[in-house]
Amino acid sequence: MSVIELFVSLQNGLSADQDVREEIRKVVQTLEQTAREILILLHSVHHETGLSSIPEKCLKVREHFKTVRTQLATLATKFPSDQYYRYHDQWRFVLQRLVFQAAFLVYLENEELVTRDAVAEILGIESNREKGFHLDIEDYLSGVLNLASELSRLAVNSVTAGDYARPLRIATFINELDFGFRLLNLKNDSLRKRYDGLKYDVKKIEEVVYDLSIRGLSKTVPSEEKP
Repeated sequence: MSVIELFVSLQNGLSADQDVREEIRKVVQTLEQTAREILILLHSVHHETGLSSIPEKCLKVREHFKTVRTQLATLATKFPSDQYYRYHDQWRFVLQRLVFQAAFLVYLENEELVTRDAVAEILGIESNREKGFHLDIEDYLSGVLNLASELSRLAVNSVTAGDYARPLRIATFINELDFGFRLLNLKNDSLRKRYDGLKYDVKKIEEVVYDLSIRGLSKTVPSEEKP
């Protein structure tokens, strides 16, 4: 092979890779739009009457996740399954956002931490990397860490709405989440930085609970009460 032929071959390879990335980009754009729509629905629980309509909002979010599943299924067809991590950076951030949204959805539904397998099921993808398009462990953890700041906001807004039991339950949940992350040896710089943010969320929620306590409001309802 001559030098010219070699570089022509290399250019063909680059062009093919660029074509794949462009196809991925188009699907990721549709995912980002759906994620924005889901976020608007989830953020509406913070509005004045949002807490009273959580079940209805969760049903609407579930409907949007059906669209997400279709879009992710399309995304999985745009590249060879054994090249997942070659293109992973293109959808990593939107996938982490969707994990957070799924985690917040499940928390609103039953006040539990969603498992990685359950998130994968909501998204319609695999949890096992050997099976192709899957939910990476670090993407799952990043999404869960984003949940903490949303719950600290929910704790504050619950007090404003007169729901004094919810912040106590949120505090218990966040403390358990914090203990769980302490068990992990996080090598990823981004994850470590996000975990540092969790510490601030724990402190913020503790301040909400303390304020309820000194005002005597934490005793107005059982702390274990659930919707």
